[in-house]
Amino acid sequence: MNQLRLLAHLSRWLQAQGTDAGSLTPGQVELFLAERRRSHTGLFSRKALGPLLVWLAGEGAVPAASAVVRVPTDPVELVRFGEYLREERRLADSTIAANMARARRFWATHVPAAGVDALTAAGVTRALLDEGTSRRPVSVKAFGYTLRSLLRFWFIAGITSHDLSAATLVIRHPQPSRLPVGVSRDDVTALLAHCDRDTGAGVRDYAVLLLLARLGLRAVEVARLRLDDLDWRRGVLLVRGKGNRDEHLPLPHEVGEAIVAYLRGARPADAGFREVFAADRAPLRPLTREAVGGIVERACDRAGLERLGPHRLRHTLGEQMVAAVVPLNAIGQVLRHATPLTTAGYARVDVAALRELAQPWPAPAGASLGGEQ
Repeated sequence: MNQLRLLAHLSRWLQAQGTDAGSLTPGQVELFLAERRRSHTGLFSRKALGPLLVWLAGEGAVPAASAVVRVPTDPVELVRFGEYLREERRLADSTIAANMARARRFWATHVPAAGVDALTAAGVTRALLDEGTSRRPVSVKAFGYTLRSLLRFWFIAGITSHDLSAATLVIRHPQPSRLPVGVSRDDVTALLAHCDRDTGAGVRDYAVLLLLARLGLRAVEVARLRLDDLDWRRGVLLVRGKGNRDEHLPLPHEVGEAIVAYLRGARPADAGFREVFAADRAPLRPLTREAVGGIVERACDRAGLERLGPHRLRHTLGEQMVAAVVPLNAIGQVLRHATPLTTAGYARVDVAALRELAQPWPAPAGASLGGEQ
């Protein structure tokens, strides 16, 4: 889906430039990426555009020269930062890639030619202010987080002699307080009922939706589920969660049956990977987080419901447990929240219980009571 959006953006840009894809040059590719960096927060590097250009070149739509991806070599200071994120912080590959893209942008535009030890607090602050001239507050906030981590690492690792992390401005981007919003039981039933389990894709989609709705898995956790993570004897499955946290959950009979039906009758026999769920279209590959989202959206279309994301099904499970008077700490264990504060948000959906806690507002001193003058 992201590649389709990128292709659409490239097509619009070529049309605006008055040129066609068949005459695309490497210089025009760089101009397009420069424009995309000003208007988008992702897929704006030559490396990100590379797979699309290679495919277009293979189809004869663009010249082969425009598809050559030249990946720059990172300086050792950034290489070590990437190793720190992977080995010490144990971040996901996608998170590391996002942090490294911001770090490279900082290096290219704000690190003095004399090296990182020539950086000043004023220069660090200027980097954040410059970032805010062309990007949204949420992007500037993320840039600040990366910059703070980068500068602190450089100091601790001895790459710089002074800690400039305090020079990164705190970017305030307050978000409105939102309640967790799930869907009704009837809607979940409709999503499951409209999976055509006479087809391989329908069998797969049914199992994916059950994992989301009955166990509250995140989309990326469904995509990461591997054959080795299913312990059929004990009736549990291993969830590879956020922050490289691996946790076990009971495997309900209904969910287990759906997975078995997919493995026996729908999963390609020649799949050369251990992930449970595979794409139903060529090339044969494991499902991605985005593909799981697409499964939910298509299920909504079939059921005649407004489109929703996989996380809404996770919220639905949380709300159902609140309605069943499950303690918040148990809800946090099932949903595998990192802190009780995250689970506390579900307390707000129990409006009836909250009303019982509300106390009458005290009357001001000297005010009349009971209508007496």
